[in-house]
Amino acid sequence: MVRLLPVLFAAALAVLPASAPRALDANITPAFDDTPARGPAQARGVVVWSHGRSLDSEDMMSRSPLYLRALRDAGWDVVRFERRRVGDTLPASSQALAARAEALKSQGYRRVVLAGQSFGAFLSLMAAGRSEAVDAVVATAPAAFGNHSEAFSTWRMNATQLYNVLREVRRAKVALFFFQGDDFDPGGRADRSGEILAAEGVEALIIDQPAELPGHNAGATGLFARRYGSCILRFAEEGRTPSPADCEQPWGAKPAAEMLSPAASTPGISLAAVRTRSPLERRWYGYYLNGREVMLSIDAVDGERVRATYTLGAGVDPDQKPETNQRIGRLDGEELVFDEPGRNVLRFRPRHDGRLAGTWTDARDGGRLQVVLRPIE
Repeated sequence: MVRLLPVLFAAALAVLPASAPRALDANITPAFDDTPARGPAQARGVVVWSHGRSLDSEDMMSRSPLYLRALRDAGWDVVRFERRRVGDTLPASSQALAARAEALKSQGYRRVVLAGQSFGAFLSLMAAGRSEAVDAVVATAPAAFGNHSEAFSTWRMNATQLYNVLREVRRAKVALFFFQGDDFDPGGRADRSGEILAAEGVEALIIDQPAELPGHNAGATGLFARRYGSCILRFAEEGRTPSPADCEQPWGAKPAAEMLSPAASTPGISLAAVRTRSPLERRWYGYYLNGREVMLSIDAVDGERVRATYTLGAGVDPDQKPETNQRIGRLDGEELVFDEPGRNVLRFRPRHDGRLAGTWTDARDGGRLQVVLRPIE
């Protein structure tokens, strides 16, 4: 590991202001405030999650990724390794993280798992190269040297330095997740990472560009938690490392039972009798990136007016309960639009494959979610 540190140290300092102090300000905090720690004697193990690092904001303020709930609910203690960005360098932070891992192991935790996003993924992997106390690492979108558009001169080091870090992993098994459309990813990292880990005799689970999970922060989404939460839990446990095929989940293949229950009609909404049934008059199903199912039931089409039932399934977050709403919209050319005053806007457009491409827009802040719906009848 010594031969690697000078290179990483110089690259890490390159993203800090020249006058910034270099002292690391780091703490271990609960990942979820609503769950007390079980402690080494009761917990199945401990997961230490490390956030990313931004130049203009404190990533320590970011939410813990939803997939960590799967481990928490299964009996693991889940904590965060929080660092302020000033002084947060690869050498200093990885050394501190390795020390935390050793301290947790000495407290009696049976398994110590390091998980991280972006810069935090690099830290977790480097700590696994420093300490044998680390049993497993879960790294989503590892990056520490900038993105394609703003740091092109160092961007490729997100690959080359990742390979160097992987060669130093001591005994921990490694799960790597790479996402499509990630501006920090030089591409081709999955195959090379797998070759390196295999040559080092390290057990590995590598998921490369999973469908419908785009962008650098895909690992924080509800859909990622739905798809890979249980897989990551199995990976963290002792025993055989799951394969990518083992991680395939049936969630989203068909609607949950709660989505198919008949919705009550809303009094006061009426349309003229429909003479000819429209091809749109059916149920359409899909799911958002936040991990919530969507059902759009087109109840009636009368000229340009449309009556529909819009149903959202429960979210990964316990506060996100199922909900059903009646909507009145219109046909605007080929587009189906629901934009009643004061309500979130829904837009759907037929695709060439017989599905509907949809967009949900928050009426308050303009936030958007995209979805593809397929007919289920």
